[in-house]
Amino acid sequence: MTVRPDIMLLVLDTQRADRLSCYNPQVATSPAIDWLAAESTLFRHAFSAAQWTIPSHASMFTGVYPSMHQTVQSFSRLPAMLPTLAERLRDGGYVTTAFCNNPLVGVVNNGLRRGFQSFLNYSGLLTSQPNQAGIGSGLYDRYRQFFKRLVVALLARIQDAFARSELLLALSFTPVMVPVWQTALSFKGNTARSLKDAARMLVERKGVAPDQPIFSYINLMQVHMPYHPPKPFVQRFAPDVLQDKQARRYLRRFNSDIYGWYAPLTTEISDSEKAILDGMYNAEVAYQDSEVGSFLRTLKAHGVLDNTLLMVCADHGDHLGEKQLVGHLFSSYNELVHVPLMVRDPSGSFPRGHTVDSFVSTRRIYHTALAAAGLADAQEQDLSLAQSATADPDRGTVFSEAFPANQVVNMLVRRQPELVRERLCDQTRRAVCSGKHKLIQTGEQHLELYSMVHDPTEQVNLRDMLPEQVDVLEQQLQSFVDESGQRGFSAEQTSDADDPQVRRRLRDLGYLE
Repeated sequence: MTVRPDIMLLVLDTQRADRLSCYNPQVATSPAIDWLAAESTLFRHAFSAAQWTIPSHASMFTGVYPSMHQTVQSFSRLPAMLPTLAERLRDGGYVTTAFCNNPLVGVVNNGLRRGFQSFLNYSGLLTSQPNQAGIGSGLYDRYRQFFKRLVVALLARIQDAFARSELLLALSFTPVMVPVWQTALSFKGNTARSLKDAARMLVERKGVAPDQPIFSYINLMQVHMPYHPPKPFVQRFAPDVLQDKQARRYLRRFNSDIYGWYAPLTTEISDSEKAILDGMYNAEVAYQDSEVGSFLRTLKAHGVLDNTLLMVCADHGDHLGEKQLVGHLFSSYNELVHVPLMVRDPSGSFPRGHTVDSFVSTRRIYHTALAAAGLADAQEQDLSLAQSATADPDRGTVFSEAFPANQVVNMLVRRQPELVRERLCDQTRRAVCSGKHKLIQTGEQHLELYSMVHDPTEQVNLRDMLPEQVDVLEQQLQSFVDESGQRGFSAEQTSDADDPQVRRRLRDLGYLE
């Protein structure tokens, strides 16, 4: 019997493609990821299905675009009848484990944890302990873990409430609360510890049956705001922060201004401020890369990589002042949706050192994992990223959707209503990439067309110069919206898992057998 491979999904949360050396040789930030890229098939034009964590992860975990899964708000829940990757792999015989540093995945009750038999969370009021490592085997430890789970459940409900209440969300943005949730609540988790726990589990495999494969999901948050990389990395990438009081003052103000992470800027960012953000972001990238390097060396030394399909990607990127934007809420520009993606596969389905230049969507991570596990049906098999090198099932066309974050928009309306109107913050943004161009539609009428070959930073809007190209892409986008509307889920349609109409509709759409 053929032994199925372990499958690992390593998500570098908020990682821009252009800040990794394998995508941009002008930056020297990522020797470990560069080594992995050389061992992998590298997708040069991978696009996230959404511009922020929850909808992007929902697409990676289900294989469908946000318009279909409708998990697009902080208070959304993944439709109960839409199977997740972890559920499919668990039911197919995999041990499913997660090591997560992002509270939007590890804390908020949105359905993204469904199917994981072990889910270690490194952020929030009370982080998890590595139960895979053999902790909790005695009677006392079992009782302790039982009561801890009760406490965790209570605290999770409290933390989850912040994602569903505008009042509590606004409270979390106040100066008094910022140091609490950034430090005491371990907002960015613990990169080093989570990778060590993951390596220990994958090497020792305690509690895993012989020849039983493992699916591990790892989310790292190191490059997310706020920026506090170790001093050696600051010295290398942002020395002004160590030498200039004004630079340090700006960074302290930026790190504590949570509202400023979301609201569009009213003026252009200065060159010096831009340099500080770029340098500190790159320092975080380099520090995270060093930790990933240690992790990969451990797995390689113990032979784990020799039987692992390893997928590395980002859920989205980040604006660092470009186009008067900071953060990752109000944009479908490449700073957010063009993400790194590489697949290392010892079986040979993904050739080492190979580069794929066509547009691909991160939603196909779902199909790729199922195909590697031998659990994909014919349609899912065709959508595996392994097919992109020979016959692209998406025919070079991908989509990305940015639904307005309602709670943040409402906060902006109260503080800066004119900014919401001017920057269309309350409008849905959709992008389609096809051929050599990308079209962004905001609301019903605002259109932007960019050349992905000659203008990847999207500086020149070609809408009025290439009207025929606009028409073609607009039609593709409209067809996508129409199809999504027909196939999409809603809360009402998925609220009752036993509703025969729901089950019939899901079966018609191919989600159930």
